[in-house]
Amino acid sequence: MSVTAQPTKEDFAALLDESFLGEDQSEGSVVKGTVVAVEKDLAVIDVGLKTEGRVPLKEFSVAGQESEITVGDEVEVYLERIENALGEAVLSREKARREESWVRLEVSFNSGDKVSGVIFNQVKGGFTVDLDGAVAFLPRSQVDIRPVRDVTPLMHTPQPFQILKMDKRRGNIVVSRRTVLEETRAEQRSELVQSLEEGQVIDGVVKNITDYGAFVDLGGIDGLLHVTDIAWRRINHPSEVLAIGQTVKVQIIRVNHDTHRISLGMKQLEADPWEGIEAKYPVAVKYTGRVTNITDYGAFVELEPGIEGLIHVSEMSWTKKNVHPGKIVATSQEVEVMILEVDPVKRRISLGLKQTLDNPWDSFANNHPVGSLVEGEVKNKTEFGLFIGLEGDVDGMVHLSDLDWNRPGEQAIEDYNRGDMVNAQVLDVDVEKERISLGIKQVGGDPFVAAAGDVRKGAVVTCEVIEVKDAGLEVKIADTDLTTFIRRSDLSRDRSEQRPERFAQGEKVDARVTNFDKKARKVSVSIKALEIAEEKQAVAQYGSTDSGASLGDILGAALRARGDEGEDADADADAETVAEAVSDADGPDAEATDATEAPADADADAESEEKS
Repeated sequence: MSVTAQPTKEDFAALLDESFLGEDQSEGSVVKGTVVAVEKDLAVIDVGLKTEGRVPLKEFSVAGQESEITVGDEVEVYLERIENALGEAVLSREKARREESWVRLEVSFNSGDKVSGVIFNQVKGGFTVDLDGAVAFLPRSQVDIRPVRDVTPLMHTPQPFQILKMDKRRGNIVVSRRTVLEETRAEQRSELVQSLEEGQVIDGVVKNITDYGAFVDLGGIDGLLHVTDIAWRRINHPSEVLAIGQTVKVQIIRVNHDTHRISLGMKQLEADPWEGIEAKYPVAVKYTGRVTNITDYGAFVELEPGIEGLIHVSEMSWTKKNVHPGKIVATSQEVEVMILEVDPVKRRISLGLKQTLDNPWDSFANNHPVGSLVEGEVKNKTEFGLFIGLEGDVDGMVHLSDLDWNRPGEQAIEDYNRGDMVNAQVLDVDVEKERISLGIKQVGGDPFVAAAGDVRKGAVVTCEVIEVKDAGLEVKIADTDLTTFIRRSDLSRDRSEQRPERFAQGEKVDARVTNFDKKARKVSVSIKALEIAEEKQAVAQYGSTDSGASLGDILGAALRARGDEGEDADADADAETVAEAVSDADGPDAEATDATEAPADADADAESEEKS
């Protein structure tokens, strides 16, 4: 008969320590357990170790789905503590799933594989995704290729994601749905682009509309339909023709196989209205069109759908210069224009608006010929003259030199102000350059001409000495208001007599007019020229000294013929004086030479006066 040995105290202590050691090793790890009961929203799970724990049913459900846990199911849970204050084990199914998921997710992250998850909540800056127990963050920019305003259709639906970042220590996982879509789309784009050819016509759906065009979905790849390729006519915004979701027929214009960019066109499917444009719109013919757009440099007018011309700002008005086109025409306004130029190569038509109206410069020239008088308002004062507003909304200019006969223009212009009504004479009209020259001083006539009376070049006048100067004489022509200056060299033919001091103030002398310039308002007289002319005339009428007559006899006879009988004695004395002056020369030959050459000297002096 065998006897069983009773355990000692030491054996019992070793068993107790071993049990505690097992408990310590189980805490903080994932263990298997059996569902023994389901109470309302809790599942009672037996994990062995002579203890049970309760886990909320919601921890057994997947986001967006109900829990399907039943009694007898074997599940894995996370054992936080073997026994709490109530003597129950503290269990967590969620932490168990998270631990399992982290292991699987790390493998997928390292290999670059995609993972499946469910978007179940929205947070600041993005969304939370359940990756089979592990919670990841989905930034808003990583939801789709293009910004998504409403993500409700994507919520609680399994979606593929790409893990961008993992940090187990912090428990952070960042995922992207956009990356998965881009990879899928890139594959589709590559296949679709290879099948597309320029000139091909296909159907597409308008996916997005911008200011510069519309993006059309061609079945997995988008093409750009630029606003200028939608229609031949001008379109301010693509929304005028297209709408999101609209099915359109487009033509492939260009395909870039490297960048996968596709350019589309709709107007290319229609006939080009610019074909035969020169015959359709000949130059100098008037048409009616509608203003479609106004810019700083002009206005665009639609002549027919797809055909537009430009009215440059310089062709909008005859008289309104430097005015914005918007102040002359308005958008959608019907206007009559004239074809100025047609360029089918550059697809440009130049139009004119003012050409359909009467040219006010032509009308003014016809109604107001040069020399006629006009009345107008001073519109502006400048440093070079006045601008006068005239009928027909045209302006004429009065130059400083045409303001006053006697005063400088800089002084005369101070008498005028903007708004003053003035009378002026038309001096010149240049229709081509659109210039009208006016004169104010010409209205009353030139006082110089009126004061001159019968004075003309070559006439003999009597002058009264006003002032004696070293350089000559200041004289006033008798019976006129004209004053002039006789230079020292013109006081006498004889140099010895060219002395101003031999004349006295108030003395009257005869002289010949050598220059009379109405434009320059200048008159020149010369005593010397008169002497030469009288000698020439005497020689021509009474013979020469070679015929036996003395110069004194010749001049005496000429003077007696000009004067009356009571002046014969004075004339003889004057002739004798001239003869004595001539006799001082070197003999009869010299006298003849002087008398013969005198006319040439007179003409030279007169010509010199005119040039001066």
